[in-house]
Amino acid sequence: MKKILVIMPEEPSTLLFNMMTKVLGNEDFSIITSAKELKNLQNKKILFVLELNEIGTSNALNNIFLELYNTGKDSLLNSEGAVLIHSNYNILFTKTTAQSIIFLANNLGCSFIGRPLVEATAKLENFISMEKVYNMSLEEICLQQCKELGSRFLEDNTTNNEREKKLLVLHSSNREISNTLMLWDMVKSYLHEIEISEINVGNGNVLDCKGCPYKTCKYLGKQTRCFYGGIVVEEVYPAILRSNSILFICPNYNDMVTANLVATINRLTALYRQTKFYDKTIFSIIVSGYSGGDAIAKQLISSLNMNKTFKLPPYFSLMTTANDKGAIKEVPNIENLAKEFAYKINSLN
Repeated sequence: MKKILVIMPEEPSTLLFNMMTKVLGNEDFSIITSAKELKNLQNKKILFVLELNEIGTSNALNNIFLELYNTGKDSLLNSEGAVLIHSNYNILFTKTTAQSIIFLANNLGCSFIGRPLVEATAKLENFISMEKVYNMSLEEICLQQCKELGSRFLEDNTTNNEREKKLLVLHSSNREISNTLMLWDMVKSYLHEIEISEINVGNGNVLDCKGCPYKTCKYLGKQTRCFYGGIVVEEVYPAILRSNSILFICPNYNDMVTANLVATINRLTALYRQTKFYDKTIFSIIVSGYSGGDAIAKQLISSLNMNKTFKLPPYFSLMTTANDKGAIKEVPNIENLAKEFAYKINSLN
């Protein structure tokens, strides 16, 4: 198994220390607390363990990432990550800080298993809903979640490249004017021996999640259905079940994933009740008119990797900027960027 490294820049609370212990069990590991201690972090199992301050920041962690970025964009290549976060102060920042950690590490070549995060808010409010399922205290539920994370994080996650390659592409754009779809077409031209399915969820009226009671959602999910039906149930659900990987085409208009894609992601909850997505990988292509591609990428990380259990491969997102119609073709080195991204999809699908 890969060597285990714990990046823990702050002194952990008793709870956070116990969370880490539950994840790692009896495995040997090394702890990194500052940028000065960094060595070769490639091809490792990396557990990020963070005790948040009042405003959800860590200068020591920022310095660690700054040093890693100065080392090079492959400083975490072939490493696999997971995250533990605790706040003694409030219910804020645990998720957004995890988004940033995963985004920054992923851009350095680190992959993340599905649902790689256990967060613990000040009063463990984030576990209250689980009291309906587990006959345990909130702290016991938290530690049980850490143990479960450890069983997945520490196992051998070698990709099976012998399976048939199937890629689902989801978008809601107009092909005649979309720079994002033009970039996807460039990427697609370099993909080989992959069965590709494309679904435009913008062609139908995708209603957002109704927020059905848990039992209703689970009952419908067991039948591969959802309350609203439509294109999500008739086309998207079956296509996801058939596919190894899902690529999200995301134009950035207002630093948000577009409405139909958001509704589609929300509607995956019913399918998720029946079928977890740990064995499926997500990619994205994000084109911004001005800036903010990272905002979209973090939304996808939070909703699909941290929440819905999709695997996050190294460098999961191709992000660039193009405003006017066709401007994507003028982006410097864009063909090579598309070719490199296609290679990643080819090698990981």
